Amino acid sequence: MTKFLFAIAMAIPLTAAAQIYKTTDADGNIVFTDKPSASGNTTEKVKLNPTNTAPPPPEVSRPEPEVVEEEPEKESYTVVIDFPANETTIPMGPGNFLVSARINPPPQGGENLQLHVDGTPWGGPQSSASWALTNVFRGAHDLTVSVLDSKGAPLVTSPPIRVFVLRPSINNKNRN
Repeated sequence: MTKFLFAIAMAIPLTAAAQIYKTTDADGNIVFTDKPSASGNTTEKVKLNPTNTAPPPPEVSRPEPEVVEEEPEKESYTVVIDFPANETTIPMGPGNFLVSARINPPPQGGENLQLHVDGTPWGGPQSSASWALTNVFRGAHDLTVSVLDSKGAPLVTSPPIRVFVLRPSINNKNRN
């Protein structure tokens, strides 16, 4: 069936130049051919309507792609926690200590600094590069400082440092 339809589709362009005849054979079957019947059967010329044609659609002019101007490159910062030094032990006490960082170049307008203790922000963003921590629980804590853009997204984060906080504890098991 597919070959038949393909043959008809290929023959369509030829029909404009050729004459088509309709013949009815002895069994009553209708046959279309390009030659009149020689056997004397009833043959009539088939009048073909002109082939439908349409001009191609007009060429569509496409707008030039919009040029997106790149934002100026953000300042590249380096952030390092200066104090306390990595693996410092905070002596026995209430868990209070200072943290200071060095940022190069200094943050620009609208940019702030955020201290993180164990991945959690400590206080709010600020312009100062020093923090006074109070009542930090005993144990090991990882500290980082991030430079935040004007929308609060981090631009760069310092390498982490670890501090060990010692605090007194009460062991109730040995009380008499």
